[in-house]
Amino acid sequence: CTDATNAACRFSWGLGMQFVAKSDLSTGNLSHASYLLRSDHLSLLFTAPYSPSIALSQNISPHSTASIPSFDHTLCRSFSSSHGLVVRAIALEVEDSETAFATSISNGALPSSPPILLDGATISEVKLYGDVVLRYVSYSKNTNPHHFLPGFEKVEDNLSYPLDYGIRRLDHAVCCVPELGPAISYVKSFTGFHDLAEFTAEDVGTSESGLNSVILANNNEMVLMPIAEPVYGTKRKSQVQTYLEHNEGAGVQHLALLSEDIFRTLREMRKRSFVGGFEFMPSPPPTYYEKLKQRVGDILSDEQIKECEELGIMVDRDDQGTLLQIFTKPIGDRPTILLEIIQRIGCMVKDEEGKQYQKGGCG
Repeated sequence: CTDATNAACRFSWGLGMQFVAKSDLSTGNLSHASYLLRSDHLSLLFTAPYSPSIALSQNISPHSTASIPSFDHTLCRSFSSSHGLVVRAIALEVEDSETAFATSISNGALPSSPPILLDGATISEVKLYGDVVLRYVSYSKNTNPHHFLPGFEKVEDNLSYPLDYGIRRLDHAVCCVPELGPAISYVKSFTGFHDLAEFTAEDVGTSESGLNSVILANNNEMVLMPIAEPVYGTKRKSQVQTYLEHNEGAGVQHLALLSEDIFRTLREMRKRSFVGGFEFMPSPPPTYYEKLKQRVGDILSDEQIKECEELGIMVDRDDQGTLLQIFTKPIGDRPTILLEIIQRIGCMVKDEEGKQYQKGGCG
């Protein structure tokens, strides 16, 4: 982004995420400012460039002080100019970043940044779609990854306002592409992901506009990557086509954040919608909630259905579980990236050790 401080502050306030680590002028980074927010297992990193002249005036290479090894001034500015405030990298923690990179490249992935060994951490990147990269991060056994990466310093608790609205992790990241087939083939070829679900315009659109999409998932289906393409020739322009035009190409259209209690999360977020937080899409009409009980059965109490109506939460159910969801309006000036807050109910299974967990993609 172009202003990491203000972007991070907005997300911290709007989502209830604490500042946990930083890398900026105060830590000796003359290349970029980076601030890490965290809420349980969800981490968001905001990065903006400093002027290269700052380092050069001290006879220092700008890149030599960067805490993100793949950071490039020219690329960062070009990316922000083309796309605005959007996602540049989706990071996955893997067992071995070098192996993940090598395996991906041998199976057709396009390299973005080769493995770089830092102090106890290894980072590599491959191209995902458009200008977005998939970042592999691994840590040595004796490294504590709490502060994210070497070069970052912990933000002391007394300097970070204590916030927690109940958001627990990234559930999925939706990508928009001009053409679905090639994108699906490319991502599946080097990740080993499989098709979890497929939707056509008739399933998720209207007679006027729509989209086609496929949800890709890893083996345990906890990493979900839906990819969507626009439907052309409709009365109204597809939301995906609108995204592609304003984003100047493929990219992440929304981040779905999983809440442990969507009612609490939404109450906190809505308090801040018009005071520095995020605004939400218009709520469904009253008739939607009048028929909700007969659609979802007893999974929600009458009081919870009333809360859904008050907060504008939509509810969907399949034969395995129930999904509660709501979308924000686009978070920036362009009608591109937005956020989804969700809670999944049901789909509980046991792992090999007998521990119970919720299967990914429930509802």
